Amino acid sequence: MVRPIVHVRKQDMEPIKEILSRFDNIDYTGLRDDSDRGDVIELTFRDQNYRDERQVGFMHPISPQDVEFALDSDAFVCVPVTDYEVAQPTLAYIREHSDGMILLDGHGPTVTLTAAGHRVPRMWIDRDAWLPNIDILKLNLEEAGCSWFPPPGSDPNLLGRELSMEELPVFAEHCLRRGVKAVCVTLDEEGCRVYWLDEDDALRSETVPRIPVAEVVDTTGCGDSFAAGMGFGYLESGGDVVAAARYGNAMGAQRCAGRRIDVYLPLPETRAQIDAVYAVAGSE
Repeated sequence: MVRPIVHVRKQDMEPIKEILSRFDNIDYTGLRDDSDRGDVIELTFRDQNYRDERQVGFMHPISPQDVEFALDSDAFVCVPVTDYEVAQPTLAYIREHSDGMILLDGHGPTVTLTAAGHRVPRMWIDRDAWLPNIDILKLNLEEAGCSWFPPPGSDPNLLGRELSMEELPVFAEHCLRRGVKAVCVTLDEEGCRVYWLDEDDALRSETVPRIPVAEVVDTTGCGDSFAAGMGFGYLESGGDVVAAARYGNAMGAQRCAGRRIDVYLPLPETRAQIDAVYAVAGSE
């Protein structure tokens, strides 16, 4: 059972339900329009990877009361797009009252709004207060850069930049030593890099190559799809973070192949897609 937990505008409720009606495993309890507030974001693309964003509609934040009905869930995949939408106290409430795995997409806490609604990066300064309530932290290189800042007195030019591959293990281990079970950093066409601590408490990592896409149609929502796939893969594999990342790559690849929800393949076909790509990668 999938339980979307989100606040939407009243005018969007029926279209959303219509899109989801093809699935028979959706619990609509957490899909709420009582506040009549949902996200509306204007995107202006500069090229395939970069766009200007302006938010003109603002979702009511997800509170502990909103997740109360779903505390028996196996996993909570949190994909806020702006910093206010899923607050740290909400994650803390889930951690205290549920055994479900918590995956957080770092896009939320590393993006904020100007007074004119323009979406801009922000430093995740209170990061360490969040980490004990996160099992899987998923970010891209820019978001990782907003989450890793030098100690006082260091070069201020190190702020606000993408992390290098040499810096990623230091950042990942910092997070893992504070309660996170896995850190996953997406690398665009190179796939993603996953970090975890092994049974001997040593840092381990692996690059999970991308799943090729014949034609990229639209990358909007690929990160969200990756997060959902990784959450499912983590449960499906019994906690294997590399297997989870493969499912994340599959969902991201499927998402960018079109703009409609029917781009997502049924589970057997998704498994075949994963097996075909990674069986070849493993034999090289």
